[in-house]
Amino acid sequence: MEAIVHVTGGKIRGRTENGISRFLGIPYAAAPVGPARFQAPAPVAEWPGIRDALEFGATCAQSPYPPPIDALIGSDGIPGDDYLNLNVWTPEVGGSGLPVMVWIHGGAFTRGSNARTMYDGTTFARDGVVLVSINYRLGISGFAVVEGAPHNRGLRDQVFALEWVRRNIAAFGGDPGNVTIFGESAGGMSVLDLIASPPARGLFQRAIAQSANGSTVATAQDAAEVTRHLAGLLGIEPTAAAFGDLDPARLRAAQDELARDVMLDPDPARWGATVIANGFGVMSLFPVIDGEFVLARPTDVLAAEPDRTVPLLIGWTAEEYRFFTFLTGAAAGITEQVLPFAVARYGLDPTVVATYAANRPGASPADVFCAIITDLAFRDDALRIADSTSRASNPTYVYEFAWRSPVADLGACHVLEIPFVFGRPDALPTLTGPNPPRAIADDMHGAWVSFATNGSPGWTPYDTDSRIIRVFDAPESADVPLPRADDLHALRQARPKP
Repeated sequence: MEAIVHVTGGKIRGRTENGISRFLGIPYAAAPVGPARFQAPAPVAEWPGIRDALEFGATCAQSPYPPPIDALIGSDGIPGDDYLNLNVWTPEVGGSGLPVMVWIHGGAFTRGSNARTMYDGTTFARDGVVLVSINYRLGISGFAVVEGAPHNRGLRDQVFALEWVRRNIAAFGGDPGNVTIFGESAGGMSVLDLIASPPARGLFQRAIAQSANGSTVATAQDAAEVTRHLAGLLGIEPTAAAFGDLDPARLRAAQDELARDVMLDPDPARWGATVIANGFGVMSLFPVIDGEFVLARPTDVLAAEPDRTVPLLIGWTAEEYRFFTFLTGAAAGITEQVLPFAVARYGLDPTVVATYAANRPGASPADVFCAIITDLAFRDDALRIADSTSRASNPTYVYEFAWRSPVADLGACHVLEIPFVFGRPDALPTLTGPNPPRAIADDMHGAWVSFATNGSPGWTPYDTDSRIIRVFDAPESADVPLPRADDLHALRQARPKP
């Protein structure tokens, strides 16, 4: 059965099945092509008649993931110009007052889209939530510092999409005054950027950050060095006009070459200290400090200005970095002799290895490395932001996803929790194995819905004294004092002093 709604731009036609209406590929901004690719998002043009919203829309130009990751989670790539689009799932077109959740996908700010099967919003709509998933500009288009173009175009897109939600979501039964933003990895980092960003103020009331940190921002000066390298690869001047003349395929190829160059030679003198340190030697294009959308690292902004915080649910997977280390084959090169140097590459005092190794008898050097960098890149920042939010007397909830995938050496790795959050644990068997525990999915999905609906996921709030967090695992999940607190203390002692 069809469902028709009037939104900014005109009427759209969706489809209703089993009581859930879905509208796919709705443009929330004008197509960013040619010179517009490097300008701020602009309003969408009116269309005549009724526009079909029955298929997923285009995605920002990107290359497939490297083969091991592509085989595990797949890649994105729907061609087309209208890639600033969003999807809506709702249980009640024409209703009112339903909680709204806006999903921001991950992908290291260079990949990903809202069209993935595991991001299907049907389960949220089934449980009374209007679910919105958005696309935004990625890579060079979204985050390169380019002369003649505004910074942080990808974040500007996200704010533009949230403004669209505020204006239009009531037509889908949603309450524009009860919006929760949530995202994972780069999407979770975007969530933290938006909490700290003045232009996003008031566009949402709660936030969920999965597997994120509040440190992945660079100075504009350092990011400009990256752009000069890109321009050199392309044989152009580093200007918006020159980049805008290129077709997406050339941008994509240069972006891929840049990523390889940074990973093979993570030299701060070449790329800028903040690009290497805050991108963890893996990411090369991500948000920059511009004094408008990004004032400083969100971790620092929220510590200094706690009034910017909002009710927060934040967490990580227990073994995030296995995704980047074992899946890529890098683990084989981390021997006992190499481990101290591998840790030092991330700016840590190698003495930190002793604590982590002592707490993991029998663990391989690669296991120890993954534990350290998981805490460095995810857990430490998440807890700092939880501390700031709690001190501001905003409701704060912290979780750890500890269930270990039976697939290869993945363990409780990055990305693993997403099918559980969406209440579809069997949506990605290449990642979870054939029989993931339904009980964890019911628990997590229900908690996310509850937090978006009434502000509580149903477990013990976090505070800086008790530090109680929710650990999701089988055979059952539980509220426990912060696990591995001595690891975290050692890590903080090993970090470079400001």
